[in-house]
Amino acid sequence: MSHRPRSGLAAVSTALLAMSRHLEVRDVLKTIVASARELLDAEYAALGVPDDHGGFAQFVVDGVSDEQWKAIGPLPRQHGILAAMLHEEKAERLADVRKDPRFEGWPSAHPDMSDFLGLPVRDGDETIAALFLANKRCPKPDGGCGFTEEDEELLSILAQHAAIALTNARLYERSRELTIAEERSRLAHELHDAVSQKLFSLRLTAQAAAALVDRDPSRAKGELQQVAALAAEAADELRAAVVELRPAALDEDGLVHTLRTQIQVMDRAHSARVTFDTCGIRALPAAQEEALLRVAQEALHNALRHSGGDRVEVTLARRGQGAVLGITDNGTGFEPRAVRRAGRHLGLVSMRDRAGGVGGRLRVISAPGQGTTIEMEVPGG
Repeated sequence: MSHRPRSGLAAVSTALLAMSRHLEVRDVLKTIVASARELLDAEYAALGVPDDHGGFAQFVVDGVSDEQWKAIGPLPRQHGILAAMLHEEKAERLADVRKDPRFEGWPSAHPDMSDFLGLPVRDGDETIAALFLANKRCPKPDGGCGFTEEDEELLSILAQHAAIALTNARLYERSRELTIAEERSRLAHELHDAVSQKLFSLRLTAQAAAALVDRDPSRAKGELQQVAALAAEAADELRAAVVELRPAALDEDGLVHTLRTQIQVMDRAHSARVTFDTCGIRALPAAQEEALLRVAQEALHNALRHSGGDRVEVTLARRGQGAVLGITDNGTGFEPRAVRRAGRHLGLVSMRDRAGGVGGRLRVISAPGQGTTIEMEVPGG
């Protein structure tokens, strides 16, 4: 590669760095495809991850609009050239994929493709994906392929690093699944302990009220008021646990829709008014979207349970390549330094950890009598 221009080496470096920056499998796949298409100046790029049933578990494209992709229809099956890339170890460079004897056609909405470069993405002896490029943007020799031997070499280097990035992302997701399972188990135990204690106290208090109804109605009234308070606390515990345990539909609905839905539920469930406003948000890396959602849930829980305010405003706006989330209440507020000195955290430690874990930062703005604002900023992809 020493004969390649400096700009070519810089482009390879940029592509490899982009792949290593993400931990979510879906983000890694999209970055691999976009990097390959840009690096080799192709009109179209795709990457397929095979399943065990003759199809693809995931199939990511770049250069095709969302409308065009929907019109194309279901994911392709493992046949023709796609199958060749999954079952052969070598790259394929074709002047016209449509003239290859293995070509079996494509749906009517599929874009027209001619010159083609594809190769398997391998982890040791296992083929974990196949990478395809089509329609090199360059003058093509008569009857020849626009993709060169040098392009094939570059794509091979990219595929080797793609295999590492994809394997690391899978390991990360597996690790996170185990962490989530452990966290849910912990929450289940906490829920059992907290609600069981509340219900036990509620039962004893109700029994005391029943015993006092005839001989001391005023004391019985006090006990019944305590029953109502305990029931409200138990409901709060359950509500908080349900929000925490419910899997966020981020993959299907995205951050904005998921946040809006949860905030509408909270607005109906609480006496305080909870509103949501968003502007200019685009898709963020999956880890950042999850962190933003979890911080929003924690901050909302604090505002609704502890602030004493009657209004909570949630905002999500674009800032540069990233986004900034704000949760503001009109409650009693507090002195953040005093809270830290007293050893009370109100979930601030976990929120800061979540923000820092995705390269973001968290700000807490509060003072006695002036409400509280929690602001989290993430850098984007």
